[in-house]
Amino acid sequence: MVHRKIALEEHVLTPGLIDDWRPTMSSVAPELAERFFRNLTDFGDLRLEAMDRGGIVRAVLSAAGPGVQAERDTAAATRKARDSNDFLAKEIQKRPDRYSGFAHLAMQDPKAAADELERCLRDLKFCGAMINGHTHGRYLDDPVYNPFWERADALGALIYIHPADPVAPLPVLAGYPVLARPMWGWGVETGSHALRLIVGGHFEKFPRAQLALGHLGETLPYLLWRFDSRAEFQGLKLPKRPSDYIRQNVVVTTSGMCDGPPLRCAVEALGRDRVMFAADHPFEDAGEAGHFMDSVEIADDVRADICFNNAERILGLKNR
Repeated sequence: MVHRKIALEEHVLTPGLIDDWRPTMSSVAPELAERFFRNLTDFGDLRLEAMDRGGIVRAVLSAAGPGVQAERDTAAATRKARDSNDFLAKEIQKRPDRYSGFAHLAMQDPKAAADELERCLRDLKFCGAMINGHTHGRYLDDPVYNPFWERADALGALIYIHPADPVAPLPVLAGYPVLARPMWGWGVETGSHALRLIVGGHFEKFPRAQLALGHLGETLPYLLWRFDSRAEFQGLKLPKRPSDYIRQNVVVTTSGMCDGPPLRCAVEALGRDRVMFAADHPFEDAGEAGHFMDSVEIADDVRADICFNNAERILGLKNR
């Protein structure tokens, strides 16, 4: 049986972001990079056919990384982010029955990013934002971002942290480029980014803030006991345990993880209401991701929550 799905990590390229994206494909075979490009820039038959293969009735579209966060000129980054969001909104308007959007933000200017987040939610009817990791080495726990988080908290906006390359290559991975990016390094980088927010007391300052992490939580759901044990051992002074903040302020998606045991572990660790579906199109096959969710050994009512109900509720899609 094919179950209807909302997919949350579905990538696009808008015209002003192409030059920032091209260098990320330097280690990818040219024919594969070209296939990715065709799919990233298509909002019609190619994308809809991939969605249909996976039983995806709605895709939440977001700009592929690194986007404007690679831009050194803050004013240019802010302008390009706004242009990208306007372009995406026009494409969504052509198929509002199938597409929604995440805002693309220039985090170089936290106040401008907050304003753009609010504009995207209010005027463009987007349902959150996707941020591509650090911005020139500055992570989202930095106090300079407090004005952004105050706005996100007030809006109840979901902020999806997408993987990015670390500031410097990890020495432990030196000599093994296959490990440096999606196979392992990006998970280390992104999970660590989220943990900075958790142990830094971010969710005490911004209790309504909600993070989304792909790849079933970048390994965080599988280490909850150890986080709590070692936090106590090392005298971390927070009102709640790390696992409490993860369960209350972090949701995860299935992007790039078509495997039953870690899915069931994430559901048990976080709760059935904290896990959502994502295909990671076009970098993963939407048909494969959809078939996995349709067939994985899990209770059908839990499957329905992961596939559709949780995203509809968390993103407020009934009202958009």
